[in-house]
Amino acid sequence: MLTACPIRLAGAADAGDIARLSREAIEYGLAWSWTPRRVMASLRDAATNGIVARDAGGLQGFALMSYGEDEAHLLLLAVNAARRRSGIGSALLQWLETTAQVAGIRSLHLETRQRSSAARAFYRRHGFAETAQLAGYYQGMEDAVRMVKHLGPRP
Repeated sequence: MLTACPIRLAGAADAGDIARLSREAIEYGLAWSWTPRRVMASLRDAATNGIVARDAGGLQGFALMSYGEDEAHLLLLAVNAARRRSGIGSALLQWLETTAQVAGIRSLHLETRQRSSAARAFYRRHGFAETAQLAGYYQGMEDAVRMVKHLGPRP
């Protein structure tokens, strides 16, 4: 069942919750990299935007994406474990994709854990293709897969 959850731009008050969800959902088994301080720095960066999906139960999902001239890089995307497969991740990704298209971005890039078949399948369902394997990408401990989605004509 798909559950609606309002999405809005992330603000300073969201940094701690974003960092905690990143720790639980993305960085498990690794040293904590996306601390509240690092999340706050990203939210203050003019070339990065963050969005959150919040409801009465608190933070249900978030995403951070940085923008270049014609490429964007999805830094983080996570959904609360209890709310996965409810459409929140897809809604967050669609919000970012629409924003990127409006900004003239031609491609979205990301990395995900090589062993995370669920994440890889999620991104493939949303039009991403695997382009490279990156040995030891995650703190020298775990491999990653680089993925890309082309939004418009390639130059």
